[in-house]
This record gives sequence, C-alpha cells and structure tokens, in this order.
Amino acid sequence: MASPTGRVGGKGGARRSPSLAQLRAFTAVAEHLHFRDAAAAIGMSQPALSGAVSALEEILGVTLLERTTRKVLLSPAGERLAVRARAVLDEVGALMEEAEAVRAPFTGALRLGVIPTVAPYLLPTVLRLVHDRYPDLDLQVHEEQTASLLEGLTVGRLDLLLLAVPLGVPGVVELPLFDEDFVLVTPLGHPLGGREGISRAALRELRLLLLDEGHCLRDQALDICREAGRADAPVTTTAAGLSTLVQLVAGGLGVTLLPRTAVKVETTRSNQLLTGYFADPAPTRRIAFAMRSGAARSTEYRELADALREALRPLPVRVLGAEA
Repeated sequence: MASPTGRVGGKGGARRSPSLAQLRAFTAVAEHLHFRDAAAAIGMSQPALSGAVSALEEILGVTLLERTTRKVLLSPAGERLAVRARAVLDEVGALMEEAEAVRAPFTGALRLGVIPTVAPYLLPTVLRLVHDRYPDLDLQVHEEQTASLLEGLTVGRLDLLLLAVPLGVPGVVELPLFDEDFVLVTPLGHPLGGREGISRAALRELRLLLLDEGHCLRDQALDICREAGRADAPVTTTAAGLSTLVQLVAGGLGVTLLPRTAVKVETTRSNQLLTGYFADPAPTRRIAFAMRSGAARSTEYRELADALREALRPLPVRVLGAEA
C-alpha cells in the first residue's frame, strides 16, 4: 500500500512508487514502439524519456522493453503492465476532470429533495429553469416527506431541499422563495363553493378532509383550523396525496384546503368541484430552499434561489426577496 512518502510496502520492505511522468513515458513508448516518436508525442526529450522508462523498470523490478538498435518491443511483463499503467493515467485524468467540475459552478450532480405537496406543481418550473440556464447541472430529484428530507440533508444524502418552512432545525439555512394562499375546495352545491371573502371562522364547522400523518400540509391545515378557533380533530377520512384528497371532495365526502399552486392541476380533473377564496389575510404557507449551514455550494444555491424566484412570477404566488 502506498505511504504518504510515495513508498510502497511489500515483502522486501518499503520501495519507491512510480511517478506519473514515468508512467506517461512508458505508455507512450508502449503505444508508439519508438523512442523518438513517443518523446515527441508527450513533449519530452528522448534522453529524458529513456531515463524515465529505465527508472520505472528499476522501481518495478522488471524489464518492460526489449531494446535493439532498430526497434523497441514490449516484453511479456511490459505488455501486461502497459494496460495497468494506462488505466492509472486514465483514472488520474478523470480525477482532474472531476476536480475541474467541482470548481466550475452549476456542474456535476445536485440532489434535490422535494415534498409531495410541492413536487407536481413546482417541478415543471424548476426543471425548465435548470434545462435552460444550467445545462451542465445533473439535477437528481427525490420526492419524500419532510422528516425524511431533513434526515437526508443532515447526513449528506441530499444537497438541497424544496419544502414548506419554517423548519426550526439547527444547522439548516432556509432561503425563502414565495408565500401562497390556501383555497377551499368544495363539491358542487356546497354553500361556500365558488365564494370569495370566506371567513376563516367557517372552518370551525366544516367536514375537512386532510392528508395522512407525516405530510407537513396536514399539520398546516390543522394549525389553520386551530387559529380559526376549532379545537377538535376535524376529520376521520384521510388520503396519501392531494389528487386522492380532491377526488374525495368531488365525491361529496367533505371539503379540503389546497395551496394555490395545486389548484390548476388538481381541480381540472373533475367537473364536480368548486374553489372558494378566503378573506384577507388568507391562510398561507411559505416555500423555501433549505441547505446545510456552511454548505460548500451555498453561493450556487443562493443564485439558484434568485433565478427560481424570477421564474415563479407567472404562478399564483407572492415571490419573496432574498432577505425575507
């Protein structure tokens, strides 16, 4: 195994490791089978090339080349080790390319975690932005609930989150993007269906359908109900996703709260729904990016947040400034 001093431990004790220059010289000769041509190919003088190959033979303890006055041939050992030497140089080249990618902004992989009540409605905008502005960025999307996303961010499985805030988690920095109102989705014929200026107090008496436990949108809806003066758990029927929840409303099982960004996608699937709007100030939620405090790519994430805020302006949201 190589030591920090560039020596290799073996049965005969520590010995020197080959240098990259020696490996390059050998692979050039192995390719061209001619010292002059090999030296020209890698920009090295012929005496230096010959010395590098001889030094490599000494380090490895094997004869790599059969030299004559007219030609150069690979020895059996040389044929085997030329393949290894080329593989080492290829890996070093890949290492340098990866380091360059790390230094260049918006390249390489970005593992983005998104909550289910955001993903279907904002990802089209996010993906279009990345495709158009950051074509070298390898965006990898993971849809999970908030607790799983935070765990992934903390252990380094995820790089950036897109979710509802505030989180109140130490070591996590929030980059607010926008606020959006909730609306009331009802079945046809409901007294509040399609109305504007609905009082929050109306939530005290409604049969409100919610998402399953674990969804932050469920917790937000319960908070809104409590703020409206409702103390009891408002529902006995739940759903795993907003699409199912809306279909339950269409079937007459109750009403539900939807964020404005979800309305167009979810309510157009049925002609049995109406959308009502609350009086100001309407109940809202805030959506943000979240990253680890001290993240190496924090400058990129902040720039991405700025770009996404602009891209979100056509949506029914209130875009926030960077310092919100």
